[in-house]
Amino acid sequence: MSKVVLGLSGGVDSALAASILRDEGYEVYGVFLDIGVTPPEEARAVAEQLGIGFEVVDIRAELEEKVCAPFTEAYLDGRTPNPCVMCNPTVKFPALVRVADRIGAEYIATGHYAKVDHDEVSGRYRLIRADSSKDQSYMLCGLGQDILSRVIFPLAKFEKETVRQMAAQAGLSVADKSDSMEICFIPDNDHGRYIGSRGYVSKPGNFVDEAGNVLGQHKGIEYYTVGQRRGLGVAAGRRIFVSRIDPKKNEIVLSDLDKMQVRDIHIKDVNWVSMAPAAETFRAEVKVRYSKISYAAEIVPEEGGLHIVFDEEIKAPSAGQAAVFYSGDVLLGGGTIM
Repeated sequence: MSKVVLGLSGGVDSALAASILRDEGYEVYGVFLDIGVTPPEEARAVAEQLGIGFEVVDIRAELEEKVCAPFTEAYLDGRTPNPCVMCNPTVKFPALVRVADRIGAEYIATGHYAKVDHDEVSGRYRLIRADSSKDQSYMLCGLGQDILSRVIFPLAKFEKETVRQMAAQAGLSVADKSDSMEICFIPDNDHGRYIGSRGYVSKPGNFVDEAGNVLGQHKGIEYYTVGQRRGLGVAAGRRIFVSRIDPKKNEIVLSDLDKMQVRDIHIKDVNWVSMAPAAETFRAEVKVRYSKISYAAEIVPEEGGLHIVFDEEIKAPSAGQAAVFYSGDVLLGGGTIM
């Protein structure tokens, strides 16, 4: 019987993943990754209900060093990082691998909606979009071959509502638990409050237009992201958006949507997932944020990263977010938007 270490959060996705793996004949060992925000009782109850092994692993130190501190620094520098993209390859999956190595488990698993296969031609493991409309491959763009060669995603072919129905049919105690939609270490999604709790004192400043004219006052750059429209408190008489954040001047530039369109972006820290690093230009579909929308583009290798040239103008993405490129359903790689 093959052993698999499963990230067991206490939510419906990971609970059903555990049930599916157990029913498929795996020896499942549940691991609750403790970040000091939610208690492990619901995850423990699921493990007891399914009769699988269970332990709590404290990852607070790693999360602080590799996600929380860089996340805060990026926000104060006017960038908008995606903490899940940061956490998965540096904290979450490595923690599961460490447990797997310690107990002699061949595999690890999570409740993510994604697929993995092995390409016999290239010899690489490939990350592929899930059949589900809740595909989460974007969030996994930082994973390497070492992780992909061992990971199982049991929910790849299911829609979320089907998962809930299956969990209810299996009698799982968390079948009706609501989804967690926010950043795990900022459950109220208030970035400004969170950054303030870390000792940073907000510095109010000016909203300005493209010409530098003052439009109003902002309450601190940590409360805003590029592309934001709601909650600005500026009566412009038209739809305006955050187009740029200047931490040196402590200014936030507001623009009309047509002034926020771009034809190209540059990315750094590229992780080649399903393909070997490219030396020549190639075409792909690119996601610049976690959504269902992707854009046709040319990917041009350059020193230190990639230059992505879109076939048509798109709404400017936020610096710090991930740009992820696909060929069909195969996630080829991704990097950080500059």
